[in-house]
Amino acid sequence: MNSKIRLAISLLFITGCFSAKAQVTWPKVVPFKNGGKVTIYQPQPESFEGNKLTGRSAVSVNETAKSEAVFGVIFYDAFMSTDKASRTADLDSITITNAKFTGVDDQTKIDKLVAFIEGEVPKWKMEISLDALVATIKRDHPNAEIYNNDPPKIIYATKPTSLIIIDGEPKIKKDEKLDAERVLNTPSLIFKEGNQWNLYEGGIWYKSNAVTSGWTAEKSMSKKVKSINDQIKKQEKENNDGKEVTDKPEVTDIIVSTVAAEVIQSKGAAVYKNIDSTKLSYVSNSTNNILKDNTTQAIYILIAGRWYKSSSLNGPWTFNEPDKLPADFAKIPEGSEKDGVLASVSGTDAAEEAMIDAEIPQTAKVDRKTATVKVEYDGAPKFSAIEGTTLQRAENTNLTVLKENTGNYFALDNGVWFTGSSATGPWSVATERPKDVENIPMKSAAYNAKFVHIYQVTNEYTIQGYTAGYLGSYIQGDPVVVFGTGFYYNPWYGSMYYPAPVTWGFGFSYNPYTGWGMSVGFNIGFLHIGFGGGGYGYGGGWFGPPMYRPPYYRPPYGGGGYYGHGGGNHYGNNNININTGGNNININSNNRNNLYNNKQGVTTKNNSRNNNLSSKVNNNKRPGAGNNNISRPGAGNNASPGIGNINRPNAQPGRGNNNTFGDRDGNVFQQDKKGNINQRDNKANNWRPAQNQQIPNRQPSGGINRDMQNRDRGTQRTNNFNQSQNRAPMQRSGGGGMSRGGGGGRRGR
Repeated sequence: MNSKIRLAISLLFITGCFSAKAQVTWPKVVPFKNGGKVTIYQPQPESFEGNKLTGRSAVSVNETAKSEAVFGVIFYDAFMSTDKASRTADLDSITITNAKFTGVDDQTKIDKLVAFIEGEVPKWKMEISLDALVATIKRDHPNAEIYNNDPPKIIYATKPTSLIIIDGEPKIKKDEKLDAERVLNTPSLIFKEGNQWNLYEGGIWYKSNAVTSGWTAEKSMSKKVKSINDQIKKQEKENNDGKEVTDKPEVTDIIVSTVAAEVIQSKGAAVYKNIDSTKLSYVSNSTNNILKDNTTQAIYILIAGRWYKSSSLNGPWTFNEPDKLPADFAKIPEGSEKDGVLASVSGTDAAEEAMIDAEIPQTAKVDRKTATVKVEYDGAPKFSAIEGTTLQRAENTNLTVLKENTGNYFALDNGVWFTGSSATGPWSVATERPKDVENIPMKSAAYNAKFVHIYQVTNEYTIQGYTAGYLGSYIQGDPVVVFGTGFYYNPWYGSMYYPAPVTWGFGFSYNPYTGWGMSVGFNIGFLHIGFGGGGYGYGGGWFGPPMYRPPYYRPPYGGGGYYGHGGGNHYGNNNININTGGNNININSNNRNNLYNNKQGVTTKNNSRNNNLSSKVNNNKRPGAGNNNISRPGAGNNASPGIGNINRPNAQPGRGNNNTFGDRDGNVFQQDKKGNINQRDNKANNWRPAQNQQIPNRQPSGGINRDMQNRDRGTQRTNNFNQSQNRAPMQRSGGGGMSRGGGGGRRGR
């Protein structure tokens, strides 16, 4: 089968062909000029590696308006161009590896059916849903590592408290912009005027005679503080669509920590509420995930994807493996206030989906002529060896710069690899990664570089992409996703300060649609964040590669409701991107988790490819098998011409229910309204009840029953995401602030 069919069927294939806020409708129909049509049923993905997806889909072909439909199954390999912000992807290079039309004995007719499909479908625009994909793919995680799970310093508070993180003892330096001494090694704005230290936190100014203690709210502002405050408020207004910020932040207690720490808190004494269908309860007057086993009275908290256990809210806390939690944790009902923790409970569907999502890359096309990088060092480049590899890492730059023992240099900037012959360039877009990058250990500050890949290369551009590990989200061997490695990395101190990755201190929690986000509590305004406020910053990279900031959200006390049927999650979805390196605040709910946006020479989705494409992934084809199979020779993996710039119409939603599936033998099944499964008979042109022995078993590898369950779950995830995007940001009631959180930084881009 030639490359055109590959394109079309797979473009629909994976599961949700719609825009981020569109209605999910299956099947899809592509009309032919002669009145015939091809109907494409919702895809059944099987596996993916890198940005390559493998799967199958049931199809039916009407050669003319009057001809009977012939049903079959198409098998494909495809390359994904993803946009994780909108939870969608395009497939723009397809290989159909096999086609089976059971019951059709005439090979000439099969060829004709294929010709109809491959001649028309590539003309139509197709888009897929990532949420439906993560609900349908199943895979093992045999190479998942175990990260450092030692607990940080955990502080419990019963009144609004803000945690200020300083990376070690305060490093104080004269800030020429402020014309004042400033604490360098913190994301917060802390500067000195006379004998008084000033702190901007949660929309409030605080003062103290010491950096690490004694903070109280300022009753009046000095001329200098007022000038800085005016600049911050102006910037906040500009980034709130020119509207005044109406949130009214309230004064909180201030805790300063120079070591890894987290604050958990409740508004007053902890109030426990039972979780239905379990013997668990949770603290209902807290935004933190604090659960109690009512049988043993043990208390569990979830921070950065890790569970810690204690007999008291005041600790001491010990790590509890997510696969060794009480059985009732896995029974927390989806749709309940605490279903958000299911992604951190081993063996649940939510945990499996989180791991799949972490492995789906954000991809981009990088123009080899126009994409550029600027690498700056604090003094002469200084390199140190990375243990267990042949690589060296530059210590005194805010990018990840690596040196091979061959003398080649690589710079990683916001998910794009560049290469040069010296530490200072000149730099060009890389066509391969450093050869030893996969061996970088988790104890290295360059660890996240191994999660940025170069998938394909042409003479004009490369296809590059990063998975969640680049942003600090890792699959642990328990297995669940966690945030941060848990290790401490030394920052760079010189005339500049470059932060290193951190795990603790910002209350990172997981959202199945947006990934990891900072916890911000009861009444801290959504623009009132202090991180280097007003653009007074050094370096950057506290929460990810510079220019990346995790999504900000404002949950109610209970939170949850992510996986519920019909209700959708309860979280507001404002996104706040704050760069501590001198760039302004950027609030954009549609720019979440995509570092490639607004980068010169880099584009996402609709990436065209051509015959000069070379793939960096294993693209083995499926052999043909049995009668009525089509395995087209000569249709190589890159035979599809790029179609990213073609103006294509949208496929039309077809009539009927989304209830048609194909198995690996080419049989096509439908489930009727009573739940009975019928099988298509192409010879008789009808549906007949399928016998039990004819229905593929319920193996996770792809049984029809399993496919039905996964399809329902994928549709629900998609609907929940759409609802969360449509829901207006939540308004706070009064009642004080909560520790700002977020967790995890990254010097390297």
